[in-house]
Amino acid sequence: MTELLTKLSVLLHSGEISSLELTEKYIAETEKKNPVYNAYVHTCFEKARADAKRADEMLRKGLGGSLCGIPMAIKDNICTDGIETTCCSKILEGYKPYYNATVVEKLYNEGAVMLGKTNMDEFAMGSTSESSCYGAPLNPRNTSYVTGGSSGGSAAAVGAGIAPYALGSDTGGSIRQPASFCGIVGLKPTYGAVSRYGLIAYGSSLDQIGPLTASVKDAAIVYDAIKGHDKRDMTSRQVSDEPVEKSIDGNVKGLKIGIAKEYFEGIDSEIKSLIYNAVDYYSANGAEIIDVSIPALKDSLPVYYIIACAEASSNLGRYDGIRYGFRAKGYTSVDDMVYKTRSEGFGREVKKRIMLGTYVLSSGYYDAYYKKACIIRNEIKKSFAEVFEKCDVILAPTAPNTAFPSGLAKQSPLEMYLSDIATVPVNIAGLPAVSIPVGTDKKGLPAGMQIIGNAFDEKTVLNAAYAFERGNNFSEFDIPEIV
Repeated sequence: MTELLTKLSVLLHSGEISSLELTEKYIAETEKKNPVYNAYVHTCFEKARADAKRADEMLRKGLGGSLCGIPMAIKDNICTDGIETTCCSKILEGYKPYYNATVVEKLYNEGAVMLGKTNMDEFAMGSTSESSCYGAPLNPRNTSYVTGGSSGGSAAAVGAGIAPYALGSDTGGSIRQPASFCGIVGLKPTYGAVSRYGLIAYGSSLDQIGPLTASVKDAAIVYDAIKGHDKRDMTSRQVSDEPVEKSIDGNVKGLKIGIAKEYFEGIDSEIKSLIYNAVDYYSANGAEIIDVSIPALKDSLPVYYIIACAEASSNLGRYDGIRYGFRAKGYTSVDDMVYKTRSEGFGREVKKRIMLGTYVLSSGYYDAYYKKACIIRNEIKKSFAEVFEKCDVILAPTAPNTAFPSGLAKQSPLEMYLSDIATVPVNIAGLPAVSIPVGTDKKGLPAGMQIIGNAFDEKTVLNAAYAFERGNNFSEFDIPEIV
């Protein structure tokens, strides 16, 4: 798979192409392809041109890092100053933040160029991106199938070649699962490694921003640019200043890889076969394969949906039509206005999760559901800690299946929820994980493999991923290049 960001950076820093020229190419490609894939919901091409001119000035002065002058896309739940940020929900229509999220600030400081905001499930609640008020993005590998969610627009933009990289957010697999469905790389960093300041919250103890890219090294470059402590985010932590991208070489000799049988229960047989082929590859290259068990994984999905919905119920209480966004018409009192605004402004899936969250937090049910879920969450964390005393990383499928046909989520919502079964444990435990392509099924749809690491050990996770990518260069996953 092409290390696209490195290639573009070399062209820009050598002067072979200017940032403005590169940006114009991506704008033209986006105008041609976005009507097909619906990856972007808000574009800001005039701002992108201004950003590119600024980047060219930085490059002339020898300033700017690896991302200087390279266009990118941002998920529609990450705040961008003066640019519409709606979480793909009617209730936030027209909302333009007055500040940038920390990750956006950091990318601008690097000289990045923003093309626009990408499509997503409404308030990041979903696994197909079909709950977006702008309509669903389409999978660039096969437009009859979903992109996955909730960062489906970001995955589609990268997979279709209309953004060299994009940022998404991951609450229960929302970076990794669409990366898997679209045949690209998606990194969910450790909780606290990347600031959440400016990320519109779904589940505050689960949400994490991360990159979607064409290759593992590209993911490392973006992670290096956005990681680090932020005093504006109480949950952010100090991380090593050492660039991860410079330290990954693909050497896995002596690496201890754990295989937990619980991760393979209910997984499609084709995906299982592809993952076990990867296990053989690692073993042949000097890694030590260790069988481990994490019995608490069976409780991950109910624990996730209780905690995530409870936090959503609290976080989404602020959308009342009074301060910003959509306001219903024809109300008779303040209470009636709030009721009608929330009823008309939120989509079906969001309302369902708010009601579930309110229920588990209500008097008489708090102890039975929410409190119990928090206790089991600690058991899941403890189980992972015990496993990482025996191994360095865990290998698992990213999703139990490849991409769904469009429209299936409405017919079978339970199947959509079950698609998160392999990804949610990572969010519950706050661990880093990356999804990389591992092959295709009989329909030619991409399948993803998940590599999970110990907290703040993105280096080991990405190095293991790079080792597999380097030795298994699937040409069918190459991203369309425009230069």
